Amino acid sequence: MARLTPKILNLSDGERDQLQKLINRHNTPQQIALRAKIILMASEGQNHREIARNLDVNRQTARLWRNRWLETEGKELLIEQRLQDSERVGARPKFSMEQVIELFALACSPPSDYGRPISHWTVRELTDEIIKQGIIESISIRHLGRLLEEAELKPHQSRYWLTPPLKMKNLMQRWKILLVYTSVQSNVI
Repeated sequence: MARLTPKILNLSDGERDQLQKLINRHNTPQQIALRAKIILMASEGQNHREIARNLDVNRQTARLWRNRWLETEGKELLIEQRLQDSERVGARPKFSMEQVIELFALACSPPSDYGRPISHWTVRELTDEIIKQGIIESISIRHLGRLLEEAELKPHQSRYWLTPPLKMKNLMQRWKILLVYTSVQSNVI
């Protein structure tokens, strides 16, 4: 059975020179230099197995960078940009924007409004109240602490905002504002 041979990369002299300069430069990250070597060897007609053996990498790495180079061939990118890792999507957020905003609103309101006999929120007390209110089903103390830190909220040092008591009229106004924020957030992403 005949094996498929990988496509030979056709590099211009300028691309070949730039790749060689990247390899020879002392401040080029080793990952980028290795990828440049893979591209040069692929342009010389070497297959994935030969490239992997010569550079001490696995065949999937050689295949990945040959294919990535071919994918970016028609695009207006610098050589170094073509050798960068692709962006990673990451995990989806665990909480919706509405939940986070409600969480922050709770953190900025006095604990006495919720029947807590404390003067300032602690992260543990706040976690318990968030779960009790049904804003979030479960959240760890550390995760809540990170969310508050990212938002630069310090409920234990807060002089509380003048937040009117929750009434249906206020709740509807807050919901409208929340919808505006979420629509802006979805347009940014």
